[in-house]
Amino acid sequence: MVKLTYHIVEHDGGWAYKLGDVYSEPFATSELALKAAKTAAAEQQVGGEDEEISFQDEKGNWHYEHAEGGDRPEVVVDEPHAS
Repeated sequence: MVKLTYHIVEHDGGWAYKLGDVYSEPFATSELALKAAKTAAAEQQVGGEDEEISFQDEKGNWHYEHAEGGDRPEVVVDEPHAS
């Protein structure tokens, strides 16, 4: 099972949640960013229908896969620590 971790970080003059190298929109406070990250994490847990997917990799090669709608990642939110 894949594990995803959202991190709460300072970004673009405010706070954001970050997954990998991708940032959310900025929020005025870390608390608002945390709330948004928890919402995004909860949405990651919602299953769907099985689908046939296709995607192109960085070398331009196409890949075709069957994605099971119930195959959801484990998602956690790394809450900032009060200082």
